[in-house]
Amino acid sequence: MGCGVTKSDQFHKHSGRAIRAAVLIQRWYRQYVARTEMRRRYTWHIFQSIEYSGEQAQIKLYNFLGYLMDNFTPSSNERNLISHIFRENEVCRDAEWERYFCYRNIEVPEIYSGPHLIFPLTVEQAVGLVEAFRNKKQLHSRYVLQLLLETWKRLRLLPNINRISTCQSKEITICGDLHGQLEDLLLIFYKNGMPSLDKPYVFNGDFVDRGKDSIEILIILFSFLLVYPSDIYLNRGNHEDHIVNLRYGFTKEVLTKYKMHGKRILKLLQKIFSWLPLATVIDQKVLVLHGGISDATDLGLLARLDRHNYVSALRPPKKRNQSSAGTSIDSDMDDDVWSTNRMLQRRASLTYPKPLGTRSSFQNRSLQDFSDRIKGNIMDELEIRRKKQSVFSFNRPENDLPPSASSESINSDNAKEEWRQILDLLWSDPMNHDGCVPNEVRGGGCYWGPDVTEDFLNRHNLQLIIRSHECKQDGYEFCHNRKVLTLFSASNYYDVGSNRGAYVKLGPDLVPYVIQYQATSMTRELTVRQSIGRTEHSALKVLREQLFAHKSDLICAFKKFDPENTGLVSVSDWASAVESVMYLGLPWRMLRCQLVTSKATDGMIDYNEWFNELAIKGTNTDHIDQTLLETLYRHRSTLETIFRIVDTDNSGFITIEDFRQTWKLLSVYLKMEITDEAISDLSVTIDSNQDGSIDIDEFMEAFRLTDKKSRLERGRSMFMGTAPDLTKLDADPNI
Repeated sequence: MGCGVTKSDQFHKHSGRAIRAAVLIQRWYRQYVARTEMRRRYTWHIFQSIEYSGEQAQIKLYNFLGYLMDNFTPSSNERNLISHIFRENEVCRDAEWERYFCYRNIEVPEIYSGPHLIFPLTVEQAVGLVEAFRNKKQLHSRYVLQLLLETWKRLRLLPNINRISTCQSKEITICGDLHGQLEDLLLIFYKNGMPSLDKPYVFNGDFVDRGKDSIEILIILFSFLLVYPSDIYLNRGNHEDHIVNLRYGFTKEVLTKYKMHGKRILKLLQKIFSWLPLATVIDQKVLVLHGGISDATDLGLLARLDRHNYVSALRPPKKRNQSSAGTSIDSDMDDDVWSTNRMLQRRASLTYPKPLGTRSSFQNRSLQDFSDRIKGNIMDELEIRRKKQSVFSFNRPENDLPPSASSESINSDNAKEEWRQILDLLWSDPMNHDGCVPNEVRGGGCYWGPDVTEDFLNRHNLQLIIRSHECKQDGYEFCHNRKVLTLFSASNYYDVGSNRGAYVKLGPDLVPYVIQYQATSMTRELTVRQSIGRTEHSALKVLREQLFAHKSDLICAFKKFDPENTGLVSVSDWASAVESVMYLGLPWRMLRCQLVTSKATDGMIDYNEWFNELAIKGTNTDHIDQTLLETLYRHRSTLETIFRIVDTDNSGFITIEDFRQTWKLLSVYLKMEITDEAISDLSVTIDSNQDGSIDIDEFMEAFRLTDKKSRLERGRSMFMGTAPDLTKLDADPNI
């Protein structure tokens, strides 16, 4: 009898220990998960903040260059340097385009071992291209030009909004951003099958930039488009834009791979990008578009506009001015190249009725700010017109529209409204709370809320929006009560292990079935902790570069907490000072141990010693003006973009004089004084062989802060100013 009691007591005693141990293990595990999640979130936040600040800087730079074009005299040096990038809306006869891009005079040498194409293309040839690119072969420029010409002819036959349907035996596969990552496209084809009559695909834009195989992805997609014109659908993304390509690597990639005919290929791609459809509707219920919508998005208007007029979505088409003789005059166009009759064919666009004001006020505006500079009665007129146009139902075929529908684009007010519609469609992002506000983070498009989604779906009798444009850690994300699905197909986008890719399959029930993947085998060999640690290391490296690039501003912020100039600040003051400069919203106190490796004295941080830790290793920069050097690091990507613009012949080299003019242009943009002596010292450092020209790639490589580029740096620079850099300019009465 007594033994039973004893055993029970022992059992309860041991079980009590086990429970306490389990509680401790559970508490430890929860802390571990919380720390891991915190690391994951701030790593993601670092990458996204820098990515979006780069897009904002690109848009503001293009706005600034557009301002120079509109306001400087035609003979000014600054205007001459950049005028060629605004010659984008030229319209000429089809025969003239075909003659300009004729491939017949390009011979394919006998030693060429890549794929050969015979038109019309066959399925075997398209599959052969996939295998050739898998084996790192390159398609000859003759075939590239021929393929692009055939693609251009095909795209011109397509409507602005494709409409497709499913049936019991057919599923539609939808892919998001690929960004030049061929391994992701190959993996999708491996898992899901090649495009075919029974395997239709919708590719939702951003095929190019950042990755190293953008041109190969375009060739594959265009070849399948020609083989299966009714089963492959391509939507335009915000990176299908030659101005964006200057910054994010596609222009450089094409010119590197096709040195002799790269410029012709890029010019034809400008036309092709402008002819890509804007959206796809599946079974009249699911809308697939790249960016998103706004509270003003009108599918009826989007279906009627002339999409090819908007070669770049960053700027409305330039208005044509009429001379007294009735001749169209455009100072952006060379008269010896484009004749008067071609000029007359170009569309007019909106002019701004009010003066733009000072350069400071210009610089601080996003695209949305500029789009608001129209008279109030214009908006009332547009509202009346929109109501009148409501008779054109969304489901009505485009070929049933009266001829006057397309001619409305000639009206400048309507062109401005069209431009805003395209801008919102390509650049917008969803947000969690109601409303619709300008997207100040990216600098273009808007943020729209669940109420806007609900109203839009109800007005157009839709049930789901599938969009891309944003990298998601799982490759996809639902929001707005699962009525908006974000889809991103470029895995390992920021670094190996940073995110999965995903694609969606839609059957007749229109219920999205998501398939996730990661395209590199390395991620399968890493534990969760190793994967997060690797990505965190890469993000912190980029963050250190940003911190060093803002050295002057940080020192000023530290001195506010160090009035006695001791060189020491507390950890709390250090965190406050860094956040006041960087505006990244990061847990700086938590990051201090990883960013500040020098030993602190009595809980104080020696910020001068800290900057020595972040100092640049490599290029001898002692004789270069430090203000100029810091400007170079902070605005490196903007500077490289201007270099690419100035390099009009796309040779990769610019003269010393153009190098000097580039820095002068940057000084006007940043409103800072850069002396000729400082620029000369910098040019002497780079022009080591004294041949009078600067190699752009060597120059940018010489002033890279790190020894090795991260995965996100492929095709672009990570050294871009944060948003505060681009909004600190004072008013300048001279402009």
